[in-house]
Amino acid sequence: MPQKLDTDKKIIGQADPGGIVPESSRIAYENRWLKIREDIIRYPNGLKGMFGVVERNEFAVILPLHINNKGIKIVTLIRQYRYPVGKFMWELPMGMWELKPDATPEMVAAGELEEETGLRAANMVHGGILYQGAGYSTQKGHVFLATDLTQHSPKREETELHMTCHTIPLTQFEEMIQNGQITCMVTIAAFCLLRSKKLV
Repeated sequence: MPQKLDTDKKIIGQADPGGIVPESSRIAYENRWLKIREDIIRYPNGLKGMFGVVERNEFAVILPLHINNKGIKIVTLIRQYRYPVGKFMWELPMGMWELKPDATPEMVAAGELEEETGLRAANMVHGGILYQGAGYSTQKGHVFLATDLTQHSPKREETELHMTCHTIPLTQFEEMIQNGQITCMVTIAAFCLLRSKKLV
């Protein structure tokens, strides 16, 4: 039986929907959070190539939207240190559950929202999906809008000591995107997706 790869619609020796034939595949590295797969491939024109593919579980990103007592829309953001780029980043709450691969996107979204911000949402709308880096990774994200929020205590992991939570007007959030203070592509893409659907 042909070897089926973890990526949908990819089988060793069979052309995928793009006409690319995976000829071999091996796991080059693996840890709790990800696998790095090395595939030797053949393009439709016969050219040989190689793809390094990062496999990760699906994640959820959440835009928590409140309306304050003055009728102004406000958003809750996270600021945390991102080791790979050596910077503190402004982001929407997001995350994945690597130890619970069968959790639904809604479960992950609700759990990450409360873990990072202490917020619980009575209303969670699924705004759509996005791929974080389709040129090198299989990871798919689910975008949610969270409303009807109540504040509880955050339940952050021990590794999230540098994380802080900030609630700001929606207009300021947009300005932070425009002036380059927010550079997290998932945060920007999630907001644009929700805005395109007139949900924010």
